[in-house]
Amino acid sequence: MSKKKNEYTKRTAKQFNYWRGLFQDIICGFFYMIRLKLVYRLEVHGMENVPKDNEYIVCPNHLSTLDPPMLVGIMPRHVSFMAKKELFDIPLLRWWIDWLGAFAVNRESLGPSTIKTVLEIKKSNWVFGIFPQGTRGIPGEIRGVTKGFAGLARSTKCAVLPVGIIGTNEVKRWPFTGKIIVKIGKPIPYSKDVDSVVAQWIEQIQELTGFKYIPEETAQDKIGVENE
Repeated sequence: MSKKKNEYTKRTAKQFNYWRGLFQDIICGFFYMIRLKLVYRLEVHGMENVPKDNEYIVCPNHLSTLDPPMLVGIMPRHVSFMAKKELFDIPLLRWWIDWLGAFAVNRESLGPSTIKTVLEIKKSNWVFGIFPQGTRGIPGEIRGVTKGFAGLARSTKCAVLPVGIIGTNEVKRWPFTGKIIVKIGKPIPYSKDVDSVVAQWIEQIQELTGFKYIPEETAQDKIGVENE
């Protein structure tokens, strides 16, 4: 990774500051929320489940590029999401997501710099957000869940806050033609047992969204299909 990209990978608590927070408030808390409420009739349930402190990681299912700014606009604290490092190669987009509080990662391998940045976020008044699926999923299904989010929660001693999202995949432009429902689940307490945290997240997301979890095929499953 180049020196320039490293600048967007290693963040300090001071960078999650008033000005980036104000930019988030204007862009996500105001402009995006106008669209979400006017066009998509956004409904949010379970705000009482959000911890009062920032000792948690926001972990939603993922359907659309609309998900990050929507969650930033909904959550009571500013949220910093990871963004794949390739996005920081595009000058204007780099400036945009940088000011929205995102930081660069290699999605194939979450290195020590990621843990350090999440710990820096924890030192600020912000919270860290990550999509356990890694990439956008198919409505009605929960696929591609990785253990990275639970590993980061363990390393940073954070709880995991499951958030179920329904409807952001449907592109709508006319007022009151869409419907987005966001349901915030019960926090999953900090645990050293990564597998247990992953299992609890999957269970809650299924309950919150009504989507069905579909495990990834194992190598043996794939071999069996190929041999048939």
